[in-house]
Amino acid sequence: MKALRARSLGAWLGVLALLLLCSMTAGVALGSVNVPPLVVWRVVLGELFGSSSSPADISVQQHQIVWLVRAPRVLMAALVGAGLATVGVVMQAMVRNPLADPYMLGVSSGASVGAVSVLAWGSFAFAGVYAISAGAFVGALIATMAVYWLARGRARVQQSTRLILSGVAVGYFFTGLTSLITLTSGQRDLAGALMTWTLGSLAGTQWSHLSLPALVLLAGMVWLALQTQALNALMMGDETAATLGVNTHALRRTLFVVVSLLTGVMVAASGAIGFVGLVVPHVARMLVGSDHRRVLPVAAVMGALFLVVVDLLARVLFSPMDVPVGVITALIGGPFFVWLLMRQTPARKELQ
Repeated sequence: MKALRARSLGAWLGVLALLLLCSMTAGVALGSVNVPPLVVWRVVLGELFGSSSSPADISVQQHQIVWLVRAPRVLMAALVGAGLATVGVVMQAMVRNPLADPYMLGVSSGASVGAVSVLAWGSFAFAGVYAISAGAFVGALIATMAVYWLARGRARVQQSTRLILSGVAVGYFFTGLTSLITLTSGQRDLAGALMTWTLGSLAGTQWSHLSLPALVLLAGMVWLALQTQALNALMMGDETAATLGVNTHALRRTLFVVVSLLTGVMVAASGAIGFVGLVVPHVARMLVGSDHRRVLPVAAVMGALFLVVVDLLARVLFSPMDVPVGVITALIGGPFFVWLLMRQTPARKELQ
């Protein structure tokens, strides 16, 4: 493992980027109708740099499958995977707990309530086409603040056990609230769509859906890249971080907003996909150590790779059924969570 960690950051990012490129190609090529990888790249490069008309040897059906159906879905999987993995890294540093992730701590459930309230009641209509993202952001922010407040309690000291229990309680509460809104909305057609959405699904993604998640992820990654030293200090404890000149209270407040924004936008785009923020950061730390200058970019690329592969498996293994991607991540993340619990002490040392 030490030999693996000794590899340069550039080498790891290069390997992961190559794997991501291959997985994205497979994600567009494979499905109920297979398209040769060479045709995939000819269509994509033709749309990006050439004319929009299909070459004579590429059928209209192949062109539409590649460009209109699968390419935006695969790109959305990469964006959401990168975003959720990044949020997982930051949340584990914020609360100094290796079991923290947006799904486990109820943040995704809070975002779901906000998004569902938009679909059922038309809340946040002032935000126009971004109403669902705005509702999900507000829901995620409320859930994050509730978990943190409950975890601190009267002692004003954050405890790991209280944090997990608070997250579970808040998550259950918001999940129940989501069900209540769905059942009482009076819209029968909405219930089926919401059920699929709350399980996490990338089906139906269009090119117009990609711009906001891409912009928010880019802005969040740039800002977090400037905070890596502060995140490293935060993992050493508040007192140590304060002696290093970090304003821990101000930093945590800002991080709350950033992780809520990232989680809200990703959940609005794909539904509540669990365990990406739990599984990926741990694997990234195993490869490159716990320094956030290395973990953040590696986890982001690895999260993109993870969700692209999982989405491909969800479509191919159960074809012609399109299984919600959240079902597959739960089947992977559940056993991984149990494994983490069994090695919680080593995992905590790994965080530090």
